[in-house]
Amino acid sequence: MAFGALQSSTAKVFGIGLLALLMLIPLAQVQGLIGERSELREHAVWTIAQGWGGKQQFGGPVLAIPKRARSTTTNGWVDSTELLLPDQLDIAGTLAPELRHYGIYSTPVYTGQFKLSGQFLARDIAALGNPEATYFWDRAELRVPISDEHGIRRAGTLHFAGADYEFGPGSGGVGDSNAIAVPVDASKLSVSAEKYAFDFELTLAGTQDLNLLPLARRTQVSLSAPWPDPSFRGAFLPAERSVDAQGFQAKWQVLDLNRSFGQHWLQDDFHAKPAFAAAAFGVGLYQPVSIYQQNERAGKYGVLFIALTFVAFFLFEVLKKLRVHPVQYLLIGLALTTFYVVLLALSEQIGFAWSYLVAATLVVLLVGGYAAAVLRTRRSGVLLGATMALVYGLLYGLVVSEQYSLLMGSVALLAVVALLMYLTRRVDWYAATAAKPA
Repeated sequence: MAFGALQSSTAKVFGIGLLALLMLIPLAQVQGLIGERSELREHAVWTIAQGWGGKQQFGGPVLAIPKRARSTTTNGWVDSTELLLPDQLDIAGTLAPELRHYGIYSTPVYTGQFKLSGQFLARDIAALGNPEATYFWDRAELRVPISDEHGIRRAGTLHFAGADYEFGPGSGGVGDSNAIAVPVDASKLSVSAEKYAFDFELTLAGTQDLNLLPLARRTQVSLSAPWPDPSFRGAFLPAERSVDAQGFQAKWQVLDLNRSFGQHWLQDDFHAKPAFAAAAFGVGLYQPVSIYQQNERAGKYGVLFIALTFVAFFLFEVLKKLRVHPVQYLLIGLALTTFYVVLLALSEQIGFAWSYLVAATLVVLLVGGYAAAVLRTRRSGVLLGATMALVYGLLYGLVVSEQYSLLMGSVALLAVVALLMYLTRRVDWYAATAAKPA
């Protein structure tokens, strides 16, 4: 009799475990739905970027000189463009960020005001002379690389070597980036000058990220914006920075010794292009844990939460000498999985925190009321509902905590297991399973 009851209890435990694993199917569907909604948001961001300006990457002016040299392989003549970087580049900029909406989705965009100044050295230009190549100095250009020219709001007059120039579309790029350019007759540059200074202003619109290129022997950048959550990224972090609730200020200083390409190279040199892109640095307008990241993180704890609820029901079933049908466990599991669908749907409308509160309250009331009916006592339903509310509170802490979620989750799991062991330390499982249900 006792052995048969034990077998029945063991089968019940395995059945409950199987039901908990079965809940992986609707949870996987919820995760797929989160991924689909996240893709819709990415499409919305792309649409905003198409009309406003994408993730921008730009640098200072580069002197591009067409040349013709003899090929070492075909013994013929090859036309190419040699790019020369300035000696000094200073960029001072301020960003004016805002949120742009497309339907129910939003993303941070910015309009940047930049002042660029610096100088080329006459000796660097003279060093390009090569008796085996012909340089067309009268067809030289000053090119300014800008990844998304659609975001250019204004390109001010370029003052270079005592003359003024107006920007136009470039005839070529810089590295792997598009460029705007001005034609410069380098053959008319003063031979007595030691350096050729330049400066101009640029207004640039972009979405989310801004990256800069260290296209000088010494590059100094200063950026500021009223955005409290900057994400500094790229090959170089700021040498100085300050971040507070009003925004951030950051300064970078990069030398030619810090990057993996030289002061001049051929535009078609495929070896220089990867190094050129890898040297970019800048800042992103970071949004702490988007609602889709939060929903995905909440879903990862779904199986654990369902399993703990099933364990609580099983303890009530054993201690109260009741019998809960597997179908009732299944209904409880389905009610718990609907929490994630309601949370996702509401969080797109009213934000994650309020959505979490509403969804958790609804599910706690639903499961608590159902438990009171199944377990035949209102006190048990209230106790189970209070336990679920506590667990939902813990789950919220895990979701919103970016740095300590793993630590909090592991400690909470250990505490739950210890609590279950404590509550069942005096349970005579043989007697409990042998007793007839009330």
